Amino acid sequence: MAINLNEIGDSIGAQFRDLNGLHPGLWPIAPRIATAIGVLLLVLGLGWYFQWSGQIEAIDNGVIEEGKLKADYKQKLTQAVNLEALKDQRKLVLQYVATMEKQLPSQAEMAALLADINQAATGRGLQFDSFIPGTVVVKDYYAELPISIKIFGSYHDLGQFVSDIAKLPRIVTLNNLGISTVKEGGLALEVTAKTFRYLNKDEVMTQANLKKGPKK
Repeated sequence: MAINLNEIGDSIGAQFRDLNGLHPGLWPIAPRIATAIGVLLLVLGLGWYFQWSGQIEAIDNGVIEEGKLKADYKQKLTQAVNLEALKDQRKLVLQYVATMEKQLPSQAEMAALLADINQAATGRGLQFDSFIPGTVVVKDYYAELPISIKIFGSYHDLGQFVSDIAKLPRIVTLNNLGISTVKEGGLALEVTAKTFRYLNKDEVMTQANLKKGPKK
């Protein structure tokens, strides 16, 4: 049996005619179905606009926040697992810092340290041309004293002097080394030795106040 689409279309179209004044409950089936679908789509659209879109956005934000919380939890869990190892590392760092602090002389010990540097040179038979302490440079927790030194001697004795400085119990660094020959024979060593000392409590407080600046 052949289906005549034109007849079907005309039949459905006829159901939409002359609806004015009729109660929707008396409409033919096609207009009622079309109206029901339209109302459904309208309700869905309004629900999406006023309610569901905000809820979906909140869900998306919740998923993002959940991911962040999981990553934070994993990080803290890793830290908790490694807590004992971190404590051991902290102890080692504190011990290292304490050892380094012991190698920094106090203000009262600076004169003895300068004498040790002098003795390291004279003990190797070196002759001083100059031994000039410079201006003290104060940092946050320590002070730096540069000393310009020029001494004469043989290559071997100068090398031993540098080695002796490295073996001193206090920290001394040698900077800007320069070696030149002299007419009388031998070599001349020009170097800037830098010694360091830790600041006392009053000096540390003074430095902290200087960094804060004048009170307004």
